[in-house]
Amino acid sequence: MDGTPAAYHLDPGFGAGNNSWIVNLEGGGWCNNARTCKFRTRSHHGSSDLMERRIAFTGIMSASPAENPDFYNWNRVKIRYCDSASFAGNTFDKGTGLYFRGQRIWEESIQHLLSIGMASAEQVLLTGCSAGGLAAILHCDQFSAFFSGRSTTIKCLADAGLFLDAVDISGGRSLRSYYADIVYMQGVAQHLPPTCTDHLDATSCFFPQNIIDGIKTPIFLLNAAYDVWQIEESLAPNRADPNGSWRTCKFNRSACNAYQLKFLQDFREQMVASVKGFSRSTSNGLFLNSCFSHCQSKLPATWNGSPAIQNKGIAKSVGDWYFGRAEVKAIDCPYPCDNTCRHII
Repeated sequence: MDGTPAAYHLDPGFGAGNNSWIVNLEGGGWCNNARTCKFRTRSHHGSSDLMERRIAFTGIMSASPAENPDFYNWNRVKIRYCDSASFAGNTFDKGTGLYFRGQRIWEESIQHLLSIGMASAEQVLLTGCSAGGLAAILHCDQFSAFFSGRSTTIKCLADAGLFLDAVDISGGRSLRSYYADIVYMQGVAQHLPPTCTDHLDATSCFFPQNIIDGIKTPIFLLNAAYDVWQIEESLAPNRADPNGSWRTCKFNRSACNAYQLKFLQDFREQMVASVKGFSRSTSNGLFLNSCFSHCQSKLPATWNGSPAIQNKGIAKSVGDWYFGRAEVKAIDCPYPCDNTCRHII
């Protein structure tokens, strides 16, 4: 956002994975006004001058066959997060000097990767978690279009990207208001999926629940039904909780009272309902577990660790779906039935 060049990290593939590629879109939240966006230019979320030159690749990006049995030897790329609009921004603010060029960076990064070998890939997977998971949803069909006319297997995975247009504890819609600012400020509307914008407003089309049914490319949704980011920032943000009645609960699930747990169970029901149509497609995959978590493909402990639905973990579920070994449409029973979770609150 400060005008420095875009950046990515690459760990080359080897052996049988030499001609397969994972492209991971980094997440890291959003910003919705000049003050918060300017602040981000002083961090790696807004300036490549402040990005680490080397980062650890773990979970789905790991080169360890024990940790990542299906994708460990693929070419693995992480495109660094740069625009704070899930790689969908496309404008320049002369007044503040802020560059919102996520869409252009996305397009040029893919073109560059195609030029260095990805054009001949046999298999590709676009992934991301959190804001990067939303980016994977927004760009999934765009990614597929880059391989038009080729025999490449193309699929997408969105981890913790299923952000719901939910009512918060005060009766408002905190996340919708926040997203509306982002969409307007960063010129996002022009790059949102036309299958959504042809009948809904641009802010609605920044919410995955209004996009996923129209995605033509096979996509896997991995999400915690009690997503902790959404609990803390969408359902019970401080501005919706002036008396602080949710302050303890939203950081410690065991401190939630019966009313609060009912509110969270209703949120899970909304999430389950939002994927009903999506689940009907045999090409799509789903792993919706009843954990208080966020971003489960990044860490070994969750990617190929304990969380499971019907005795099948996340890495195995994603691999079975990607390679067509089994259909995966896994929806967990409500909290607290799942004792395999790695809760983070």
